[in-house]
Amino acid sequence: MIRFLIKRTAQAAVVLLLVSVIVFVLLHQLPGGPARAILGPKATPQAVEHFNHQQGYDRSLPLQYVKYLGRLLTGDLGESYKLNQTVSSLLADRLPKTLVLTGLAIALAAVLAIPLGILQAVRRGRAADYLLTGMAFLAYATPVFFLGLVLILVFSQRLQLFPAEAPQADTVGGILGDLPGLVLPVVTMALGVIAAFSRYMRSAVLDNLGEEYVRTARAKGQSSARIMARHVLRNALIPLATLLGLYLPTLFSGALVVESMFNYPGMGLLFWNAAQGSDFPVLLGVTLVVGVATVIGSLITDIAYAVLDPRIRSVS
Repeated sequence: MIRFLIKRTAQAAVVLLLVSVIVFVLLHQLPGGPARAILGPKATPQAVEHFNHQQGYDRSLPLQYVKYLGRLLTGDLGESYKLNQTVSSLLADRLPKTLVLTGLAIALAAVLAIPLGILQAVRRGRAADYLLTGMAFLAYATPVFFLGLVLILVFSQRLQLFPAEAPQADTVGGILGDLPGLVLPVVTMALGVIAAFSRYMRSAVLDNLGEEYVRTARAKGQSSARIMARHVLRNALIPLATLLGLYLPTLFSGALVVESMFNYPGMGLLFWNAAQGSDFPVLLGVTLVVGVATVIGSLITDIAYAVLDPRIRSVS
């Protein structure tokens, strides 16, 4: 297991290095270069030259990258020229709030998707399976922004059960203290995830129900509930663990839309406002953080995969 962890961690470190290279290249692909993009099209050549010298953009690209990497290792992601704050401080304030939103959405999706997937598998070909399958396809195919609008129209405007605006507290504790305000954003994010997870769970359970070890357990007189809990469920969770790691970029894109719709003060709304204001340091900082989160999510997925299926360790 130790050897497996070291190998996967080393691979993740290489990927993180490549992510930093990609973000560095994007920085130099900005229209007119970083100086012109940040200072604006009306900046004088003297101002651009001074900015390039001050920031080190007049040096060779390898030297610039080494300096850029050193800044990243110290947590320096640049400064927002629109908000007059460091990108690191902005992300430190917004990232925990986005983690709360996505964490609650994933937790809700897992709590509902796992039993729904099992129910579809054990009721395969029956009315419950067809009904849940149709609902899953509908939820998965519906855009996130449309789901949010429908939920706002029904539960906020018509029934007036929940507010249409997300909590506006400055702290995570304050956001968690306003649970009614979290309901619509969390459900909007979770619906598509529930649909995807339940379908994968259904397929995984069906595959395992046809395995030899299940027939052996039945021949020994074990009940269906015991077989499902002790044998099938553990193996069926493996594809779900893989899917969760690969779903991180999708969750962020969903958070971007949901946070913009419900005015939720997270990283998605920060990215949206930065895009509207051409605040490139913030855009690149968020892109870097999402890339790092994706790599770390994949690493956690590999570890979970190995824990759930010890055979993975022997072949990795």
